[in-house]
Amino acid sequence: MWDSEEGWTSEILDIVREDIENTTRYYALERGQFLNFAKGLGQFFYLIDHRETSFEDTTQVPNFFRQSWPYFILFIVLENLILILEGKPSIRLNDTITSLSNGLIQECGRLLFRGGESLAYVFIYNHFRIVDLKWDYALTWYAAAIGVDFCYYWVHRASHEVHILWAQHQVHHSSEEFNLAVGLRQSALQGWCGFIFYLPMAFIIPPAHFLTHQQFSLLYQFWIHTKAITTLGPLEYIFNTPRHHRVHHGCNKYCLDKNYGGFLIIWDRMFGTFAQEREKEDIVYGLVYNQPSFNPLHLQTFYTVYVMKAIASYNYWWFRFAAAFAGPSWSPGKPRLGEETEKMDIRHRKKYDVVLPVWCNFYLLIHFGVVVYGFQELAIRHMGMTPLSVLYFVIYILASLTVMGMMFDRHPAAMLLELFRCLVFAYMSRNYAFEGCDKTTMLCFQIFYVTSALWWCLYEFRVMEIKERKIK
Repeated sequence: MWDSEEGWTSEILDIVREDIENTTRYYALERGQFLNFAKGLGQFFYLIDHRETSFEDTTQVPNFFRQSWPYFILFIVLENLILILEGKPSIRLNDTITSLSNGLIQECGRLLFRGGESLAYVFIYNHFRIVDLKWDYALTWYAAAIGVDFCYYWVHRASHEVHILWAQHQVHHSSEEFNLAVGLRQSALQGWCGFIFYLPMAFIIPPAHFLTHQQFSLLYQFWIHTKAITTLGPLEYIFNTPRHHRVHHGCNKYCLDKNYGGFLIIWDRMFGTFAQEREKEDIVYGLVYNQPSFNPLHLQTFYTVYVMKAIASYNYWWFRFAAAFAGPSWSPGKPRLGEETEKMDIRHRKKYDVVLPVWCNFYLLIHFGVVVYGFQELAIRHMGMTPLSVLYFVIYILASLTVMGMMFDRHPAAMLLELFRCLVFAYMSRNYAFEGCDKTTMLCFQIFYVTSALWWCLYEFRVMEIKERKIK
């Protein structure tokens, strides 16, 4: 009887011990997930432990920017909720998807270039560095942070003051909205246009630190694209904030070419490019000479075409040189940055908008989600693919985003191109697949795109009535 009771007690103790261990592991896992979430969140505000983000080699540097896409979406959703609760206008689907599409195009460019824009930096550091800063020193980490931000100020300023660089940077300013999604609206060639300004750092700062802080600088600049935060008080004397960055994106005359800083605003205060937001003057966003469109390919290319035409229009080589490297407002006989008195002061204008039926917006939202999923798969697997295969998929992503933008613009050829796009991907999903994708997934994609193609075949195009919305 005693042995039986002892065995029963031992069994109970084992069960209790197992429950305690399972509970401990569960809470340890939960705590670990929370800490990882908090660390990812802290990266947007430069609240980072230098010991955890110092790397000896460039191959060890994570792609913090790509890992942060879930946070981007979370921030965008929270911003929209705050604006709704405050009774302010919320985001527009067409403009938001256009911004996200340009962000995807930039990321696709990075997949194609595979970090090629950093090769010059690595070469200079390996062959011509003048000091050897230890990679695991706090001093090296902080020097890299300040150095990247200082160089970014001049990259950003040059992108506004050099015409050919502005042709790329204008993509970021092309939205007539100012929200977090705009923070992702970037040019595919922006990295190649600005890399030269960081090269002086290569004589001192290890490449891994440069690549790390370049990403953190971009993450910080994401959250300052919002009207949901009014002011951050005394912090605004040192740090760049939404209040300062709203000025930078404005078309009002006092906003032009101001507040270039990355996460520090002190450079603008030092070099005379700082402007304070005026409370009694509403800021108008977008380009001074606006080219309203929801087509990301058009936004990426139209100004470069304009610059090329401007260069070709002059007969003298000096004028051609100035048309490329002087400011956007330059013309023969004018100062490098143009006449200040001739610059436009925009105080009000109607926003470009096109109204689509609810079902069409829903259709575009679903298809955009599918394109995002395809990009994620490509980003995960691209290093194991041939460059040509990566190029094919990037072209298809670019084509998909372009056709969607054309549909948002109500372009006459958009529906026919959408039909063709769906048929092409139905064929691709039948004959090609990512390594590791199961047949069921590819079959679902095939059915999805065949169904979409049939919809456009059966639908009477003339039934789709789209009217332009007038916004005050």
